[in-house]
Amino acid sequence: MRQHYDTIVVGCGGIGSAALYHLARRGRKVLGIDRFGLAHDRGSSHGSTRVIRMAYYEHPDYVPLLQRAYQLWDDLEIEAGNRLFFRVGVMQTGAPDGEVVPGILESARQYQLPVERLTREQSCDRFPLFQVPAGFEVVYEQNAGYLLVEDCVRAHGQLAQRHGADWLSPCSVTQIVSEERAVKVVSQEGVFTCDSLVVAGGPWATELLREFKLPLQVVRKPLYWFPTRDQRYEPSRCPIFVFEVDQKFFYGFPQHDSRGIKMAQHFGGTVIDDPTNLARDVDANEQAEITDFAGRYLHGIDFPFSEHAVCMYTVTPDKHFIVDRQATDPRIVFACGMSGHGFKFASVIGEVLSELSIDGAAKLPIDFLRLDRFAKN
Repeated sequence: MRQHYDTIVVGCGGIGSAALYHLARRGRKVLGIDRFGLAHDRGSSHGSTRVIRMAYYEHPDYVPLLQRAYQLWDDLEIEAGNRLFFRVGVMQTGAPDGEVVPGILESARQYQLPVERLTREQSCDRFPLFQVPAGFEVVYEQNAGYLLVEDCVRAHGQLAQRHGADWLSPCSVTQIVSEERAVKVVSQEGVFTCDSLVVAGGPWATELLREFKLPLQVVRKPLYWFPTRDQRYEPSRCPIFVFEVDQKFFYGFPQHDSRGIKMAQHFGGTVIDDPTNLARDVDANEQAEITDFAGRYLHGIDFPFSEHAVCMYTVTPDKHFIVDRQATDPRIVFACGMSGHGFKFASVIGEVLSELSIDGAAKLPIDFLRLDRFAKN
């Protein structure tokens, strides 16, 4: 293993592994460092599945990034030789004056995206597994689906190494230092230098980029799997489902494996100070909330849950990502604060980070994700 690299990537989860892949594909001498390993379950990029959708209620500015992300996930699937993306559609429901439905329709309008607006009755006919509340609207996006999260991380990491990347894990980075001739990375396994540095530290971003004083908060997020007694929960017959209800946001997946359907709540979560020591036990209040949701709005679900897992969201004040370069040292670029909806973008954010690192600018519009937006408020 060499001591100096064109680029070092610190943190190789969903975003970092993609950056490593794109850098290696472009012929960079690159090193990936991760404190746990490839496709681990200690951070944010695990739990079997992640939603991917195009008509983005969070903000229309994400749509160009998603259009490129879709292309890149398809390309990765082909190169890896494994199926990674399951286009099962997504059914999203909420109040007409809520956040989800109006946001979806606005993104679809601005970018002419194909979505279907369904009445409550039409939705119940098409998706009889779900009980849509009276007065709610339903929007269905056929081209949405889910990604196999660990398989995607593994594919990016393994293909990066096939393209020539070096890999170091488990290994923690203890210090990043800007020097005149190079960026120095101090790790448990030694000191390395590079011409440019990519930091994708997930919940550890604040620790890795201490001088930035990043406006980030890390929250604990539980995931649950429930057995079913209805074969219509199979992926060929059941879409992703999203409910904005009771001032909460629940989502779930069809039954991908023997554990049953996976469900979680997107909003909220317990704030944590140390992501390395995350509590992974079952919280009775969290369990009660997801069980109550399933009992009220889904048919054919068995209780109790069959499996439980915990991951983390790293959240910004406005719930949008931060993708930028360091103002005082543009050799350092970073992505953080993915706020619980970032994995679907991993393929394209990885490409963006490689462009910022090599070319100094991204091809796609990312100014709305710059760090300095918080200084303006």
